[in-house]
Amino acid sequence: MLFAAIEAGGTKFVCGIGSSKGSLRTEVIPTTDPAETLSRVEAFLDAAIAEFGPIAAIGIGSFGPLDLDPASPGHGRILATPKPGWEGTDMPARLRARFGVPVGIDTDVNAAAFAEMRLHGVENLAYVTVGTGIGAGIVVQGRTMRGLGHPECGHIAVARHPAHADFAGICPYHGDCLEGMASGPALQAAWGASASHLPEDHPAWDAQADYLGQLCVTLILTVAPQRIVLGGGVMNRPFLLERVRAATLRRLNGYCVQWDAAKANEALLPPRSPEAPGLVGSYLIAEAASEQ
Repeated sequence: MLFAAIEAGGTKFVCGIGSSKGSLRTEVIPTTDPAETLSRVEAFLDAAIAEFGPIAAIGIGSFGPLDLDPASPGHGRILATPKPGWEGTDMPARLRARFGVPVGIDTDVNAAAFAEMRLHGVENLAYVTVGTGIGAGIVVQGRTMRGLGHPECGHIAVARHPAHADFAGICPYHGDCLEGMASGPALQAAWGASASHLPEDHPAWDAQADYLGQLCVTLILTVAPQRIVLGGGVMNRPFLLERVRAATLRRLNGYCVQWDAAKANEALLPPRSPEAPGLVGSYLIAEAASEQ
């Protein structure tokens, strides 16, 4: 069976047709307003179906926050989001009506966490993405975590780094939460340059590692993941992961005796997925939807 996968991000949508074993074709679509973006998604799927054949289901791993309560009349809709025009958008309903197949949805980071869990062979894993925003998908005993809403780790409070003494943060809701201080746009706002253009010896990276270390410590102390996978565009700087490991151990300060330098090297890792993990996870969401 063929499936469609949509990794719906704040900057771009990555669409694919294939399965969790690999894509036959993918396309990247810039995220603009819902009407234009989803029309282009539908055009991609029309062309892919015409070439490769019918799909059994569609899986979406989306930016949020999302209504993931199956009993809610708004299940699948995007809730209050800083992305203009997207609040209230119901992608599953639109695509279900358009293509006549089951549509499953979860957060983009939960989708990525689910894909990485399979690749790492563990049951408890957290996937952190650091890019346009910051989020963490959490899998516990093989299932993505959700309840009254879903985890929003990008908006936890963090201890301000001295290098950011005069920076208010950019989150429209909280100012200096994790996302407001350490996302890609926050780096640009604080230092006047994107993550890809900041040199390795810039003081921004000590602050960045400290903030992400605080997040890792929070995850370790609350959900005890066997692995924490750090992805997203900001993590593409190869030196950053090692600094996050060091910051995590420094913040733990000897607590959680199972976490030492060897464990940090083994358990704080980059993504293993050969494709974007959010896209692979979206195929898994589609495969699950086809079985319901």
